[in-house]
Parts: sequence; structure tokens; C-alpha cells
Amino acid sequence: MVEFPADEVLLPEGTTSGHLYVLKDGMVEVLRGDTQVATVGEPGALFGEMSVLLNRTHTATVRTMTPCTLYVFDDAASFLRSNPEIAYHVAKLIAGRLNAATSYLADIKQQFEDRTDHLGMVGEVLDTLMHNQEQEFNPGPERATDPRL
Repeated sequence: MVEFPADEVLLPEGTTSGHLYVLKDGMVEVLRGDTQVATVGEPGALFGEMSVLLNRTHTATVRTMTPCTLYVFDDAASFLRSNPEIAYHVAKLIAGRLNAATSYLADIKQQFEDRTDHLGMVGEVLDTLMHNQEQEFNPGPERATDPRL
């Protein structure tokens, strides 16, 4: 276990660390760029698992909001390979997140399927996101205009 002060960056977006963090107590925030996308204070919450499992850079910055105690696994890939029970638990957590996200996206798609304006494109965008999982998706800050608008 490691104790971190408030305002400590655990995982900087766009970097790789190989670390897996498990929250014991405290509150952290998840940021994409400068935008806070979540605050997490649930004991057992994981951070860094996507980067470790996909061998990619961290998709967000994780920073402590309060003093926090976390379990830190420096070589998370090796740790998960040698502890199948924990790897299974991580897989269940990720599957739960995916299920929630997929349900949410399906609801959004259904809400906008009859639209004829630019919001009608939501279904196309969601289909692209859901079916092109082999390619890394990064929408970036600049958006090309759609000629249909």
C-alpha cells in the first residue's frame, strides 16, 4: 500500500507506466485533457488496467483529489499473469463497464434513430465506434465538418 497526497498525478494521459492502481480509500478524478470525466471514491476501483491490458498509452489522467491510499502493482502485466483469480476479477469489472457503456450507447442510438437533422448521424457514429474496435479511435480536438450539415 502506498499513501499519496491530494493533487498527485498517478497516471498521466498519453504515457505508459505498466502500473495498476487499486483504490483503498480517498477520492480521485479522471481527466481527459482538462475535462474532468469522473470522480471515483469507491474502494476497489482500478486505474491503469486498460493501458496494461491493451499495451497502449493511458487514455486519461488520474489524479488524487484527497489524500489516498492505493495498492500499486508496478509490473501489472506480470502480476495479472501470475494471479489468475485477480485477472478474472479485473476481467469481470471491465466486462461490467463494457456492458453499461454498450447499453447506454444503444439507448442513445434508439433516441436519435428517427432524426433527419445532424443528430440522425448518431446511429452511424455509434455503429462505427462499436464495430471498428481493432483500430485505435482518437477523435482529437478538431472535427471535420460533415457535408450533410
